[in-house]
Amino acid sequence: MVTFGCQMNKYDSLLVEGRFKARGFETTAELKEADVVLFNTCSVREHSEERTFSWLGELKRVKEDRPDLVIGVMGCMAQRVEQEIFRRAAHVDIIVGTRRFQHLPEMVEELFARRAEPDKWNARDMRLLDTEMVAEVDVERTGEEYTGGLHGYLAVMRGCDLNCTYCIVPTTRGRVQSRTIDDLEREARWMVEQGARVITLLGQTVNSYGEDRPVPQAGEPTFRGRQGRPSLADLLYRLQDIEGLVRMRLVTLHPAYVSTELCEAIRDCSKVDRFLPLPAQAGSDRILKAMKRGYTTDLYRKRVAMLRAIVPDVELGSDWIVGFPTETEEEYVASEELLKEMGFVQNYVFKYDPRPTTHSAEKLVDDIELAVKKDRNNRLLGVAEAVASKKLESYVGKEIDVFVEAVSERHPHLVQGRNKYNLPVHFPGDASLVGQSVRVEVVQSSAFGLGAVPLDPETAANETDA
Repeated sequence: MVTFGCQMNKYDSLLVEGRFKARGFETTAELKEADVVLFNTCSVREHSEERTFSWLGELKRVKEDRPDLVIGVMGCMAQRVEQEIFRRAAHVDIIVGTRRFQHLPEMVEELFARRAEPDKWNARDMRLLDTEMVAEVDVERTGEEYTGGLHGYLAVMRGCDLNCTYCIVPTTRGRVQSRTIDDLEREARWMVEQGARVITLLGQTVNSYGEDRPVPQAGEPTFRGRQGRPSLADLLYRLQDIEGLVRMRLVTLHPAYVSTELCEAIRDCSKVDRFLPLPAQAGSDRILKAMKRGYTTDLYRKRVAMLRAIVPDVELGSDWIVGFPTETEEEYVASEELLKEMGFVQNYVFKYDPRPTTHSAEKLVDDIELAVKKDRNNRLLGVAEAVASKKLESYVGKEIDVFVEAVSERHPHLVQGRNKYNLPVHFPGDASLVGQSVRVEVVQSSAFGLGAVPLDPETAANETDA
C-alpha cells in the first residue's frame, strides 16, 4: 500500500489493510513478494497526482514480467480522473473512488476469479471500476486487526459542503456525511483496546461534525449541536471516558464552526490537546471573499478571542495561500500581519495552484507570476518561523509532560514526542519510554520544536503542566 496526501488518506489506507487482513491477506514492504499493489491518491495538488503516475509508470515493466500482479488506484485521484488513469497507465487493473474503497478486497478476489476462467470474460471485464458516490460512512471493524500503532486516526465525517473556490475536495470526496457518535465510540474503543493511545479526529471541517445529521424528533435524545443535533463537543465528552486513551487531536477546524459548546468541551476534556489547526488562509477580506471562506478577518479574530477566553492556554496553527488570483502586495502583507497578531505556533504556507473543476480555476485568471508566488511564499515562511521561534522560546525553563511517540531515527539516543500543545519535543531516552508520558524540563528551542531533559519522577510528581 502506497499512500499519498492527508491524514484522512492514512486512515483510509489502514482501513483497507484491515479489510484485506480479515480475508487472509498479509502486507509486505517488498514489491517482489506482493500479489496486489495499491495506491491511495491525493488530488489537492497537481504534484501529488504526477507522483502517482510516475510510480505507475515504473510498475509497467514489473507488470509485463508479472502479468498476474494486481495494480489498483483508490482515493481522490481515482475519483477525479478515472478514465485518464486507464489511458495513461493501461496496466492498472482496478480503480476505486473515495466512498467505495471498503470493497477493494472483494474486487480483487473477483478479479482473481475472472482470471481463473479467462474464456468467460473479455479484456474489458478484466479491469474493474467503481467510483459511485454512495452513502457509506459508518464502519464496522469487528474481527479486524488494528495496525495503526500508538497514534490512530478516526474519520468522524466524509466530504465537505463549504465549496471554497480553490478546493477540489467537494468534487473528489462529495458532500458531508457525519458518522454517528455510537459508531465512532465503538471504533475508538477498538483502536485503544489494540494499542492506540492518541487518536486524531479527522474531518475536512471537523468542528462542523453533526451539522448534517437529522434534527432529533420528540422522545429522541438531544445533543449540544444546533437544533439538538450531535456535535463535536458531544463526541469529545463521549471519548473522554475511554480508559487507556491518553490524548485526542483535531484536524482540521473551520473558524465559522468555532462554538461556545466546543470551546467548553475542549476546556473540560483533559485528553483533548490544547492545540487547534484553525486555518486563516489569508489576511485580506477581499481575498477571503474571493476564496469563499465564509468569514472576515474580524469574525476570525472574534472566534479566536472567544476560544482563548474559554481555553486561555490554547495554541493555534494556520494554513495560508499566497498568490491567489488578483492578490496585491498590500493584501499579501495583511497575511503577514494577521499571522503575527494571532501568534500561530505552526504554519503551512502554499502557493496558489489552480485545480481542475474548481471555481477559481474555471472563473478566475491565475494572474500572479510564479516568481511573485515563490517570493511571497518564502517571505511568509520567514515570518512564520520568527513568530514560532519567539513563541517556543517562552517554553525554555518550563516543565512539561511529553507523550513519547518514537525513538529518533537520526539520533538513536533521543526519543521524540509531543506535549499537549502539539509541539515536537526531543530528549535523551530509549525505546522503553515509547508510549509513556514523561515529565521533562525544556532546555532549548527553535522554530520547529523543543529540546528537553527528563526530570526525576518524584521531583515532578506534583507539578502542573506548562
